[in-house]
Amino acid sequence: MDIRNIAIIAHVDHGKTTLVDKILHATHVFRDNQETGELIMDSNDLERERGITIFSKNASVNYKGVKINVIDTPGHADFGGEVERVLKMADGVLLLVDAFEGPMPQTRFVLQKALQLNLHPIVVINKVDKPNCRPEEVHDAVFELFYQLDATEEQLNFPTLYGSSKQGWFNTSLTRTENIDPLLDTILEKVPEPKASEGPLQMQITSLDYSSFLGRIAIGKVLRGSVKEGQNVMLCKADGTFVKSKVKELYVFVGMGKKKETEVKAGDICALVGIEGFQIGETVADFENPEALIIIPIDEPTMNMQFGINNSPFFGKEGKFVTSRHIRDRLMKELEKNLAMKVRDTDDADKFLVYGRGILHLSILVETMRREGYELTIGQPQVIVKEINGKKCEPYEVLVVDVPAEFSGKVIDLVTQRKGEMHVMETKGQMQHLEFEIPSRGLIGLRSQMLTNTAGEAVMAHRFDEYKPWKGNIPGRNNGVLLAKNGGSATGYSIDKLQDRGSFFIDPGQEVYAGQIIGEHIKPGDLVVNIVEGKKLTNMRASGTDDSVRITPKIQMTLEECMEYIQQDECIEVTPQSIRLRKIMLDEEDRKKFQKMMKSEA
Repeated sequence: MDIRNIAIIAHVDHGKTTLVDKILHATHVFRDNQETGELIMDSNDLERERGITIFSKNASVNYKGVKINVIDTPGHADFGGEVERVLKMADGVLLLVDAFEGPMPQTRFVLQKALQLNLHPIVVINKVDKPNCRPEEVHDAVFELFYQLDATEEQLNFPTLYGSSKQGWFNTSLTRTENIDPLLDTILEKVPEPKASEGPLQMQITSLDYSSFLGRIAIGKVLRGSVKEGQNVMLCKADGTFVKSKVKELYVFVGMGKKKETEVKAGDICALVGIEGFQIGETVADFENPEALIIIPIDEPTMNMQFGINNSPFFGKEGKFVTSRHIRDRLMKELEKNLAMKVRDTDDADKFLVYGRGILHLSILVETMRREGYELTIGQPQVIVKEINGKKCEPYEVLVVDVPAEFSGKVIDLVTQRKGEMHVMETKGQMQHLEFEIPSRGLIGLRSQMLTNTAGEAVMAHRFDEYKPWKGNIPGRNNGVLLAKNGGSATGYSIDKLQDRGSFFIDPGQEVYAGQIIGEHIKPGDLVVNIVEGKKLTNMRASGTDDSVRITPKIQMTLEECMEYIQQDECIEVTPQSIRLRKIMLDEEDRKKFQKMMKSEA
């Protein structure tokens, strides 16, 4: 049977998962009357809510008697680790590019990885149904990008298709067709068949699945030989040791699911059950003469954050798992499948340092944990500093902002305040395209300010570039916070009287504790306020005449916004039902003593 393995790569929101939907429908994976919904591959709750892909997934379709294994990948730079490892399974890539936006930072990052692995790209210019799109210009920009990334002569000679995955058509020219068959024909014609070299079994584990029934399942492409059910194999570990193992069950991908097989030959992607204690990147090899493959290198994390037990006065009220042992076990479990993440123990047994690719990468982990019933406290995200040639260095990123021309001055001003330098300024239609080089620290908290200052019009994207010398101090947020003086239930009377002091994050009737951050002060510096003060009753004043109280609705903040908002002496309490901001030291006297101590040391 003929096989083609193809990965779909693109910048976020350029239409990868929608394209996979159309491929699944075109090849009749489902019955004609079956209700499937949209974005079928985004099966995780968080992916559906946010409309982004987080985990890469496999599906397989049959077209003209050829099996096509399709791998859907995430588009966010924070999940680059997912993309790097699954490209090893593919022999060709579909590079999707938006017909208006053109190649974006993440397009560049993933394409570079694909070209280094010598994969054959097919360029798909998507969304040509959008108004003011410019497919020809985008095609030239993609060619320019290939040239900059040192593509070979063969890779530069890439086929290009135009179309719209939403409307369900693709063609080699801009003429609209009825279906996506030209795309599938191009895949069969241009993507090479997997090369099966002669010799004993070799298969690299590039991904893993977990089933509570079967345990951990190893997924990868068989590179050499064949693997059979019940076969004895050798697992070549990352540290150079060999472990005897046995393949209990063997599955191949069919449609959206798996099907049991007795033997899988080189070139196909399969899933093995029964192999214990493997890590991603290790090799399943022949029992008699095991040969290990080179382990996939994954880019280092650039940011870290402290995770600890919830030690606020409200601990244990809302969550199921609250002890440090629970949190530690959960973080260790995450490391098995999340390659770009690292966990370190600290001097304090209740706290752990978690390293990740960026704020989104870390916040997805926190959000998943709170949905599973964990309570935890998380600190301010910090960038990882290295010493290179005796100099203190920090990570820098390339930031790309597309914004209407009238707001470009505000954007440049915002980024330069945070030590960013502008390198490119071009006009694309009514939009200005700006490119900056900025320290990763400067990106923390930038998105919300950027959206406020550009009336929500700015589209920003960034990717890690390299480590460079430390840029000095970057200003944090300008305003202080309002803190609760004592615990209790917040009253409408108090909030009404304090509205001229700032804006609140809480509603009347909400329970608070001393040291909790309940709002933003209108000036720099923190202010401790009494939020639980009730209305004093006399013979003349009844308690019921609170109708005149007009309270502004509270500010709703997402988990990422909270992570970008807090400063060094603050943290976030995360439980399954609520997210609260607080000071690390809850007692006002302790905070004052600590500040005095810091001043005298300075």
